Amino acid sequence: MYFYYIIGFFVWMLFLEAGIHPTIAGVLVAFTVPARPVVKLDEFTQDMKGYLELLNMDEACESKLATILSSRQIQALNNIQILADKTVSPLQRMADSLHPFVNYVVLPLFAFVNAGVTFGDIQIASLPGVPLAVFLGLLVGKSLGIFSFTWLFVRLRLASMPTGATYKQLFGVAILGGIGFTVALFIANLSFAGMPEGGIDLLNQAKLGVFAGSFISGLCGYLFLRRVLPKLSE
Repeated sequence: MYFYYIIGFFVWMLFLEAGIHPTIAGVLVAFTVPARPVVKLDEFTQDMKGYLELLNMDEACESKLATILSSRQIQALNNIQILADKTVSPLQRMADSLHPFVNYVVLPLFAFVNAGVTFGDIQIASLPGVPLAVFLGLLVGKSLGIFSFTWLFVRLRLASMPTGATYKQLFGVAILGGIGFTVALFIANLSFAGMPEGGIDLLNQAKLGVFAGSFISGLCGYLFLRRVLPKLSE
């Protein structure tokens, strides 16, 4: 994984110095990371049967303080470790290792830096503009978009519904899809932050729409799913 980390860092730095948004570098580097493992899971399972036979504890000298393994058992354990590493794709391994750092460091830092919004300069007359557009895009647009395209793919047999799931439950999850924060703020910054005149005010209005749309989407999705999901027995 360090190969992709190092190359990705230099690509990101070159994009930044070239004046291109570094997010594009992240997307391009992600396309180069293999998403398929070297060893498939079924092959891993078959090979594991042979290695487990080599780990027969009858060959080990056991005591209460330690277990001494034979050289064949040590080799089998090393092979299992190598085989297990090759069963996980580099892309999934990187995503899993970066998951805690992104969730607990990157996203909170991003939210802290980009979430500032003031209400003093917002006029009532401006609410039907950018704030309402962003609000409807999150609550209505994403809900209908997620539900309709999922329904279409299921009807075309390009995807299948989860076992036991209903379209009402799918619509509730689609409403929750209207919760937008980091990406919505990122797009708002790209859209308005660089404008020479009025950009700061429009960005502030867009942030207000993001907060309102996310909150209402989360609340409506929770109430809708609470109504349509089956009640768990005590």
